[in-house]
Amino acid sequence: MMLVSWVTRIAEPPKIDFEFWKTLVPVAVAHTIGHVAGAVSMSKVTVSFTHIIKSGEPAFSVLVSRVLLGETFPVLVYLSLLPIIGGCTLTAATELDFNMIGFMGAMISNLAFVFRNIFSKKGMKGRSVSGMNYYACSSIMSLFILTPFAIVVEGPQMWSIGWQTALAQNGPNFVWWVAVQSIFYHLYNQVSYMSLDQISPLTFSIGNTMKRIFVIVSSIIIFRTPIQPINAIGAAIAILGTFLYSQQAKA
Repeated sequence: MMLVSWVTRIAEPPKIDFEFWKTLVPVAVAHTIGHVAGAVSMSKVTVSFTHIIKSGEPAFSVLVSRVLLGETFPVLVYLSLLPIIGGCTLTAATELDFNMIGFMGAMISNLAFVFRNIFSKKGMKGRSVSGMNYYACSSIMSLFILTPFAIVVEGPQMWSIGWQTALAQNGPNFVWWVAVQSIFYHLYNQVSYMSLDQISPLTFSIGNTMKRIFVIVSSIIIFRTPIQPINAIGAAIAILGTFLYSQQAKA
């Protein structure tokens, strides 16, 4: 979609050089791992459970930033991590259909996206590339990174079997579902980067928290996911902690 936008001049193409692509490699690698791990997680556990665990990303962010970058944070930031960790732990411990692969997939996704954000912050220093274009370039490089691994690990034969199985289970509408979700997922990321330039960090963090709540609640309703009251309490605590963290981190 971004290639079309650049060609048609709907979006201004970025002015980049070879050095830019070099600094983008670790970003794209982390980006790839994060999305693959997230997809693996959702294939093993419920959508709501994956997103509850992924709400624990701030805890990874603080830990990695402290260990690798030597950054320090106010006491309130560290305190805001307690409900995040506690809520995620409570939800995981009481999940009816707990799966270790699904849980670890969400955790690895969290860690990968934290590294992606750190590498992105370093890579964008001194460059006049918009967040939207930076994300588009990292996604394009991620495609080139993932393709050879997908060919080696799975290959055309497995793709064919998987495609036929998906069509048999979901019917021809499967093709449209894939196309629609691809478009909406891209638009979600694009609008996120665009809106961050237009609204305050507070408004953005509130919207991001509401998005997480909407995804969790809607997935429970649409997929009729069985949930215990203790699960709901754990999810609420984790999301509240995420919101508190976003406020303290920007304070």
